[in-house]
Amino acid sequence: MIRMFLSLATAAFLTAAYPQAAAAAQGNASTRSGAKPAVTGVVNINSASTIDLAALPGIGAKTAARIVEYRQKNGPFKKIEELMNVPGVGEKSFLKLKGQITVAAAKTDRAQQ
Repeated sequence: MIRMFLSLATAAFLTAAYPQAAAAAQGNASTRSGAKPAVTGVVNINSASTIDLAALPGIGAKTAARIVEYRQKNGPFKKIEELMNVPGVGEKSFLKLKGQITVAAAKTDRAQQ
């Protein structure tokens, strides 16, 4: 009981004395949780970097690297379903990604003229 009280008192003192350290510790805890930044918009799997691909749900750094490697070996994806040919991307992963990926070329100013 005394140990718990002393631990709590020490923690309260350190938090009051060093608020920047407490805030940094909380920030580090959220960083360690492995949370990915949310993907906004649709990702073109033919032009996305490994960082862009790794931000997709269910795609980690290794799978993102495999996607880029597959794209370099086999050329651009013709349809999004071809993503399931990449080792590590199964049907379940693909279904999570389906609405967030595309193979369509981005419209350029030349195409709009």
